[in-house]
Amino acid sequence: MAHITLSAEVELSQMGQRLDQTLAELFSDYSRSRLKTWIESDLVLLNGEIANIPRAKVYGGEHIEINVEIEDDTRFEPENLPLNIVYEDEHILVINKPKNFVVHPGAGNTSGTVLNALLYHYPQIAEVPRAGIVHRLDKDTTGLMVIAKTIPAQTKLVRDLQKRKITREYEAVASGVMTKGGMVDQPMARHPTKRTQMAVHPMGKPAVTHYRIMENFRDYTRLRLRLETGRTHQIRVHMAHIAHPLLGDQTYGGRPRPPKNATEEFMTVMREFKRQALHAIMLRLEHPITGELMEWYAPLPEDFNTLINALKADYQLHKDELDY
Repeated sequence: MAHITLSAEVELSQMGQRLDQTLAELFSDYSRSRLKTWIESDLVLLNGEIANIPRAKVYGGEHIEINVEIEDDTRFEPENLPLNIVYEDEHILVINKPKNFVVHPGAGNTSGTVLNALLYHYPQIAEVPRAGIVHRLDKDTTGLMVIAKTIPAQTKLVRDLQKRKITREYEAVASGVMTKGGMVDQPMARHPTKRTQMAVHPMGKPAVTHYRIMENFRDYTRLRLRLETGRTHQIRVHMAHIAHPLLGDQTYGGRPRPPKNATEEFMTVMREFKRQALHAIMLRLEHPITGELMEWYAPLPEDFNTLINALKADYQLHKDELDY
């Protein structure tokens, strides 16, 4: 349990503002939604009196005091699981997540997750909401994730993510031969009948994915993609929407289909690649505390490289037969 005491004077320039807006400006290390919850929970004092109406106006000059206890995230057990750490300081952590590693516990995955590992290696991170997890990768998507080790770092990273100031790039292999790059700008929402899946939906939240071609193979295309937004399964859903689902993505229609006359060696590689071909290869952000622009790269994992090499060998073997 972490005890936090905050105090400040309302500035005269804030006269007429809502209380929640004023607190968000005075205590910018904390999200507006968190501050609103504290207001409604009678934890905010204005000149010594409880102020529990977020929309109440301030006049300037009032003394604000907040005393709160932030509970450790004790719902989940710490577990001694390895983390591939790419960068670490006292505020943030960047990891390279392997395949078959769930990020956050949920239905069917109550343990063995990145969050369980974080609670073991960094016990104090239990004081940070969601153990500092700012964004997620799917269970079988590999690559870079940033994690906040403190509440101020998490608040800033979440805000930057919402403002699209964090750049995330991916490598993927899509089904079909694509001839040019482009952008998918299609809103997304929970699938109306398959509740574990997402779908393009006109009433969904905005979602934008940029992609460019890196390499063509027989019946497949290697892509570099950049997320402008970060919806659940965004790249997988958007590529399936334009009829180019990711190789190996059985949820969204990208089951491996070896091209005609493929060798047995190639077909074995395809059969053994049992996940979507998606890897978070680059992450760029401003450090949430120092403001320094930072950038990291994670090389393709072994199974992805094996897949790429097999696709290249298959292409070279059959390139004289192709009509594109």
